[in-house]
Amino acid sequence: MLKIMTICAAALAANVALAAEDVTPLAKAHAHNDYEHERPLLDALSYGFTGFEADIWLVDGELLVAHDEDEIEAGRTLQKLYLDPLQARIEENGGQVYAAGTDRPVMLLIDIKSDGAETYEALSAVLEDYDDMLTTYRDGEMEPGAVTAVISGNRPREMMEAQDVRHAGYDGRMDDLESDIPASFMPLLSDNWTKHFDWMGEGEMPGDQRARLDDIVTTAHDKGWQVRFWATPDEAGPAREAIWTVLDDAGVDRINTDDLGGLQDFLQSK
Repeated sequence: MLKIMTICAAALAANVALAAEDVTPLAKAHAHNDYEHERPLLDALSYGFTGFEADIWLVDGELLVAHDEDEIEAGRTLQKLYLDPLQARIEENGGQVYAAGTDRPVMLLIDIKSDGAETYEALSAVLEDYDDMLTTYRDGEMEPGAVTAVISGNRPREMMEAQDVRHAGYDGRMDDLESDIPASFMPLLSDNWTKHFDWMGEGEMPGDQRARLDDIVTTAHDKGWQVRFWATPDEAGPAREAIWTVLDDAGVDRINTDDLGGLQDFLQSK
């Protein structure tokens, strides 16, 4: 019986690896609250996603992944669910997450839910152990890696700015759009769609709102930042299709979803 179980486990691991290697990586596909899927990270990889969001809490010195504090479970650490599997795949694939030849780096968005400074201090120490796979920011210069970690949520900006060497970037907000924050500190600009647009996919997007979206994307790209919105419609249907189409056409870099298969189908059809 033990031998059969071992063979089955090996076969499952092989199938997971094969699924992720065969899929085409999708530059704009971002798995919102990725850890809520049956297989955190692995499900998203099997659909070709290149962005993954993990919410973390510092509990007794461990970085545990959960959306709300009452959902925290022992053993679900950032290392176990994300960092270790990513490192293993990178080693298997010759230095990148997806199969050789795809040349598609990925983004790990780490959303700090507990105290920002205390949690980031612990997180920074953990990320040092994975410096060989992570994009590193050294004295204001960026050294690209197979995985770019970006800190969201309770972001201790001053603490991060004070570091000569960091293994994570800073997730900006729309208030930062007119700033001169370098991309070597802030590689990503994210915000709540509903705070800036009231069009939710019904009918045609009003011209003034589309112009505003185009201006946001152009301004961010001129400064070297990627753009992401959350709180867009995510239930399958015409409204979501319309929103995704506008985001894609406008050049938004990361399209947020909980529906992995739905976004894969949309982006592949484009």
